[in-house]
Amino acid sequence: MPDFFLLFTYPFVIRALIVGIAVAISSSSLGSFLVLKKYSMIGDGLAHVSFMAIAVALVLNQSILWISIPIVSVASIIIMRLNENANIHGDAAIGLISSFSIAIGTIIISMTKGFNIDIDSYLFGSILLIQNADVILAIVVAVTIATLVILFYPQLFMMTFDEEFARVNKIKTKYFNYLLAVLTAVTIIIGIRAVGTLLISSLIIFPTIIALQVTRGFKSTIITSVLISIALIILGFIVSFAFDWPTGSTIVVLNGITFLVIYLFKNLSMMTLRRAH
Repeated sequence: MPDFFLLFTYPFVIRALIVGIAVAISSSSLGSFLVLKKYSMIGDGLAHVSFMAIAVALVLNQSILWISIPIVSVASIIIMRLNENANIHGDAAIGLISSFSIAIGTIIISMTKGFNIDIDSYLFGSILLIQNADVILAIVVAVTIATLVILFYPQLFMMTFDEEFARVNKIKTKYFNYLLAVLTAVTIIIGIRAVGTLLISSLIIFPTIIALQVTRGFKSTIITSVLISIALIILGFIVSFAFDWPTGSTIVVLNGITFLVIYLFKNLSMMTLRRAH
């Protein structure tokens, strides 16, 4: 057991934990708005775009972080534009961009020989990939998102539940939607380091869905989802190190188990109450 806790004295583990907590704050805060706006799958779509961005960065031999952020951010804006101007619903716009991007990424990888980087580490995450720049960016993004949510909570709340009513009240819903999309894109890129492109979208969806099972007010849903996400990130690190499991996959599985337990408990409780009456 003492040897186990020594793991948390290594710099790469501390970096990974900090990034994990920062991503938990960012993704769960955004998830509360995206899920209720029925736009939660944008995270999955942008994760597919990030796969293409990673392939491009590897071909150009450039920083994956700084190549991916602009590409995925632009993709998020394109999704929003398609949804607004081309009469394409959100899920269809996401499907178009994500499938096209992953196809391009696959072609780039198949045509290029000599990659010295394990692609699986980007698909499923690897804490060894996390550098100091990731830590700084993750903290900045988490603080930025938390600050924006606090400052613009009334506007975000209104447009989440009734976008037409928000427009009538002169709220610039278009710009807020773009802002949410770009922040989601940056969060996706940061989270890839720890969780991977195939799993990062779950950190946007699961904590909010879990929180919705146990809360009623929107504000309490945001706070609860953030706390749940942070707790499961930390628990995921501990369990993955204890059993030598992949960290990203462990975190997602714990999210799934938590949702299942709470969902079943809630429904069993409701059934018991109905029978009692």
